[in-house]
Amino acid sequence: MASLRDRGGRDVLERDKSGLTKFLSAGMALLGLAMLSACSSAPPLFWEEEETEAALLDVSGDYKIGKPYQISGVWYYPHHDPNYDETGIASWYGPGFHGRTTANGEIFDQNAMTAAHTTLPLPVVVRVVNLENGRSMLLRVNDRGPFVDGRIIDVSRAAAERLGFLRQGLTLVRVQYVRGGPGPNAPRRATASAPIPLAPADP
Repeated sequence: MASLRDRGGRDVLERDKSGLTKFLSAGMALLGLAMLSACSSAPPLFWEEEETEAALLDVSGDYKIGKPYQISGVWYYPHHDPNYDETGIASWYGPGFHGRTTANGEIFDQNAMTAAHTTLPLPVVVRVVNLENGRSMLLRVNDRGPFVDGRIIDVSRAAAERLGFLRQGLTLVRVQYVRGGPGPNAPRRATASAPIPLAPADP
């Protein structure tokens, strides 16, 4: 069977194969550059928890569960809950409370990685995941709050910035108990948690 040739005498099939190879090579190169650019510009989905873990071990203040208390007509009942795993709204607090004493006797620092919760013992370590952008970090709960219906945790100004919701003020989060009390030998969460669905990180 005679081969097909173009006007220049070249084999048409060989010419088409060569063109396709060049096209695919160029496409792969462009795809690689796009992926490299995206990786270099996108923020990480998770903050390095090991970095905050070391700082969380160095604690002060009293460890306590606390007695039931009432705020604005609502009763709160602090209790030990190693299986705590809740989804709800997070807010943040800072300038108006900076330098004040927290519920367990520490000095509140808006630049520290801490948080407030209405019923968990103080201090405990929790994992907070911003479900709107996928960012996650460990925080030390050392204060009481927030006392607003529908909110489950109040984080420091610095924590809100790293979790990516400082400007908007509120965000949807998942909060999980990690361990309670100061020191590396404190009890940790007893059961493994289900995978957390993550949204793409902000560009």
